[in-house]
Amino acid sequence: MSPSKTLFYFCLSFIAGIGLNSIIKIPQIFIWGIFVLGLGIIITSFFIRSSSMVIFGFCILALLLGITRFQISQFTIANDQLSKLNDTPDKITLVGFVWAEPDIRQTSKKIKVKVDDSTVLVTLSNFNTDTYQYLDRVQLVGTLKTPAIFEDFNYKNYLMKDGIYSVMDYPKIELISEKHTYNVFTYSYEKILWLKSKLLNGLNINLFPPHSFILEGMVFGNDKNMSAELKDKFNVTGLSHVTAVSGTNIVIIISMMMIVLLAMGFWRGQAFYLSAIFIFTYIVLIGFPPSGIRAAVMGCIGLSAQKLGRQNTNWRILVLAGSLMLMQNPLLLAYDVGFQLSFLASLGIIYLKPLIDIFLKMVTREHLKFFTDLMSVTLAAQIITLPIIVYNFGRLSVIAPISNLLALPVVEALTVLGFLLSIVGAILPFASFLFSIPCWFLLTYFMWVLDIFSKPWAVLSIENFPWFFVVLYYAIIFVVIKFLQKYQKPKFLGC
Repeated sequence: MSPSKTLFYFCLSFIAGIGLNSIIKIPQIFIWGIFVLGLGIIITSFFIRSSSMVIFGFCILALLLGITRFQISQFTIANDQLSKLNDTPDKITLVGFVWAEPDIRQTSKKIKVKVDDSTVLVTLSNFNTDTYQYLDRVQLVGTLKTPAIFEDFNYKNYLMKDGIYSVMDYPKIELISEKHTYNVFTYSYEKILWLKSKLLNGLNINLFPPHSFILEGMVFGNDKNMSAELKDKFNVTGLSHVTAVSGTNIVIIISMMMIVLLAMGFWRGQAFYLSAIFIFTYIVLIGFPPSGIRAAVMGCIGLSAQKLGRQNTNWRILVLAGSLMLMQNPLLLAYDVGFQLSFLASLGIIYLKPLIDIFLKMVTREHLKFFTDLMSVTLAAQIITLPIIVYNFGRLSVIAPISNLLALPVVEALTVLGFLLSIVGAILPFASFLFSIPCWFLLTYFMWVLDIFSKPWAVLSIENFPWFFVVLYYAIIFVVIKFLQKYQKPKFLGC
């Protein structure tokens, strides 16, 4: 067995251990039993000289490592000093630093405050006109609470994956100091956030709502200013991913970048590197959001599959990247839907897109290749992520493939033009109308797609979607892919 394939099985076993412990708590006695079993198999394999048994023994130890890593994370959560003060009736005083870019919304604003080794999410009213920036030192007086668990949304787990175990709503807040203490990371991150604010201003001085809100979401992943009605239109049409820096958004955008550059005459290698540079620049300019970084890593692996044409190899790289992310934060697997969607969307590009391409070639003409490529990327991402979306959000957009096919080419252009508009608007405001005019026309078309397809009949509500249907769906997808690979024998198969 090749070293890459051996590493692939180790990574799969590690991920399986995290997944297993996220479903059921493994008692310590079983952990020691698994350790003895794995070690015994490895020792036995040396006597019978079986390389397969050695690999199997280490896979068991990798499974144990995943279980242990998840339990270490649980231990950290259980022993967080700040969360032990949650839900007490008395007000407490905390002093800490603003630890991320403030999240400004229509009705409120949220800031993450680092208090020693803990982080608390603070909600403030928009009537509070004070502005708080990254690394500002503040004092909070209020009551700590455990994040709520709603009927259709586990807010506690959603924040837990980001290391937040306590919230404080509408406390008395006082700015202590704006004098910032820097290291290389905090200095660089603060400058990136400063640059982002300038770029946002360059965009907003040229467009008015709702056009500016939509473009702000596409370019910077900020949909907080959108009205509830506009967000609902995005959900109904299956286009909500275009305004979130996570999941399928980045995966689809960089895949479409690849298609556009190839259509412009670039070589496949050149298109790959230009797309990778673009997405890296994009992530830097929006402030390194963790969800965006994860999606970018997954998306670049999907791109490399198109560049190298070796699906088996890239599937292994995808699993390796996922296991490294889970080593750093094992809670992503169970609690981060964005991680799940970006992983699956990349997997769809690696395996489903080439199969869809074969079918589309049989029913379309060669000169339509550009549009069929866009369609295959959209369909691959939609098909592979469908059950996760339904399971987590309880909604199924029946026209999502059509609305995505009509809208995504415009999203690609708007992302590029929006960047240029924000840059020119920040540096040369008087010349930015050269980019604002085409942006306005494209956004008008995009809103037309939203209005046409955001009808009540376009979405089905599916409540309490059983988890075993999700497993059955992916089992069927796996069988279909294996069947088509075996009998179609397409050229894209890696060795």
